[in-house]
Amino acid sequence: MAVPDLPIQPRTFNQFASDNYAGVCPEAWQAMEEANHGFVSSYGDDLWTERACESIRQLFETDCQVFFVFNGTAANSLALAALCRSYHSVICHDLAHVETDECGAPEFFSNGTKILHIQGQEGKLDLSEVERAITRRSDIHYPRPRVLSLTQATEVGTVYTPDEIRTASELASRYGLKVQVDGARFANAVVSLDLSPADITWRAGVDVLCLGGAKNGMAVGEAVVFFDRELASEFEYRCKQAGQLASKMRFISAPWIGMLKGGAWLKNARHANDCAALLERELAEIIGVRIMYPRQANSVFVEMPEVSVNRLRAAGWHFYSFIGSGGARFMCSWQTTREDVFQLAEAVRTACGGDRN
Repeated sequence: MAVPDLPIQPRTFNQFASDNYAGVCPEAWQAMEEANHGFVSSYGDDLWTERACESIRQLFETDCQVFFVFNGTAANSLALAALCRSYHSVICHDLAHVETDECGAPEFFSNGTKILHIQGQEGKLDLSEVERAITRRSDIHYPRPRVLSLTQATEVGTVYTPDEIRTASELASRYGLKVQVDGARFANAVVSLDLSPADITWRAGVDVLCLGGAKNGMAVGEAVVFFDRELASEFEYRCKQAGQLASKMRFISAPWIGMLKGGAWLKNARHANDCAALLERELAEIIGVRIMYPRQANSVFVEMPEVSVNRLRAAGWHFYSFIGSGGARFMCSWQTTREDVFQLAEAVRTACGGDRN
């Protein structure tokens, strides 16, 4: 049976559902093209991967250990598995990706480590609740807390400051816990804080960072960065067993070189953040729209009447609405334009009745 030759047209209204919807940025694409010449050793034993690891070490100003995996689920899950034994537990926020969106992968790859999730305002951990979860029990029947997992930027678009990270790390250290950071949108946090990556990771007490690339303009590939190299012992075996050791690793590692050497990783994040800031200003002026969380990275969360949400969807707009009843998340990416933002704002205004504050 012949496959119909259907035209593939980009859908105009999809770009605010997720930054994963965006394409590959020119710098990452060019780096993959440059790596696509001749014969190159496989499984990461190549100069591209070596250069990418060194680029990340220079970025963080420390001799960290770096591994590349296909996606964020693998990065988070394998990193946590490396830090835990099956009878341990990981403490994270209620909305953390490792709790809500990994399909049990952290538990699977750690052979049963339990996820303990707690509440906290604006997507950030309430440290008093963290301490309560650590100290509530110490008997053998309770999964022993081993890791404190932070998300930077958070799932609701807020950003941990260096002081907040340091305070959380000090609490974790006091009770013998390691600190892991889900940094799927870490670049957006760096831009928002205007600080060096080192200042909001290992200098603030972070042991392991899962550094995101796909949401910031790469096709595929996240980096697991161990600032404490001892914690990376035999991590390469975990990657292999989990199906995360790419045979043609250069096509995952080379884009990191292209993204870092000219600053594209920050340029992309800054553009996405700026578009979100513009969108926030536009939506805040519309009667019937309430901004739900401070906009500190590249997402805007709003609450609006359910009828308005339905009108937007009926008009072809795609967005997630998983934060509360009537809430909607609009995500900007490196590829979002100011025209896209104004078009969405006008659509929201129309869906809400056309009035401004």
